[in-house]
Amino acid sequence: MSRYLIGRVGQALLVLWGAYSITYFILYLLPGDTLSIMLSASGMEVDSLSPEDLARAQAYYGLDKGIFEQYFSLLWNAVQGDFGQSLSLNRPVNELLVQRLPQTLSLAGLAIVLSLIGGIGLAYLTAYTRWRPLKVALARLPSLGFSVPVFWMGLLLIQVFAFSLGWFPATGSRGFDSLILPAVTLAIPSAAVYAQVLQRGFQGVWQEPYIATAYAKGLSRAQVQARHAFKNAALPILTLIGLQVGNTVSGAVLVETIFARNGVGRLAQEAVLRQDIPVVLAIVAVSAAAFVLVNLIVDLLYPYFDPRIAHTPKVS
Repeated sequence: MSRYLIGRVGQALLVLWGAYSITYFILYLLPGDTLSIMLSASGMEVDSLSPEDLARAQAYYGLDKGIFEQYFSLLWNAVQGDFGQSLSLNRPVNELLVQRLPQTLSLAGLAIVLSLIGGIGLAYLTAYTRWRPLKVALARLPSLGFSVPVFWMGLLLIQVFAFSLGWFPATGSRGFDSLILPAVTLAIPSAAVYAQVLQRGFQGVWQEPYIATAYAKGLSRAQVQARHAFKNAALPILTLIGLQVGNTVSGAVLVETIFARNGVGRLAQEAVLRQDIPVVLAIVAVSAAAFVLVNLIVDLLYPYFDPRIAHTPKVS
């Protein structure tokens, strides 16, 4: 197990380094000049600066260095937990993350909980239902869930539950009520994936011999599904939870923009538009760290749910 953990931590560090490096070079290759974009956002033009002022501005933001010199400088500081200074907001990136991260974490956390409850609940109900018309209708709901665009779903929820019914605020990030509509919008695609995978898992599990044995012992359908079928059918959900973390982070960019929430997703959108490289790199690093951490936890939980899976070191 210790060798396995060391290997997984090494892979996690490699993923973090790869995500950070690829993002840096992609941003560097984007058309446009970072300093020009920053000055334009503040109402100034590069042509209005003297060569001396332009050189001082470039030196102040570290833009006078070469691509690799900037890269290694940013990477070394990031390893020490310092993501530098925002080029567009002129504030420490760590300070921006501390300010915005709680909003995104609360949104993502609630969305994950809702997606698991909705997806597993729908699949469980589909497997338990015997009336065929209802069973077919429930089985087709996941396809509808992940085929509807997220932005359209968000606008629909705002129209119905904010403007028409007035149950929840349409925008903002104050109070728990403002979390409901964004979290539901973010949860629907993931819930649809969970439901579809679990529905297929139930279909395969019901054909297993141990299900017939459980029935032979006198257990009811509800008991068989709860004690035997669900545990084995739900194994793929563990893998999906790890993968859906990435989708939740990427979806937060769009959802926070729709609902005008001041979270990391919206900060990422603004930073990309302004080519604020330190901010984008910090967000990528934090997102990648969350992704690899969740996947590591999922890998460690697998042997608990399925004793046939074991990570044992090789004997030389």
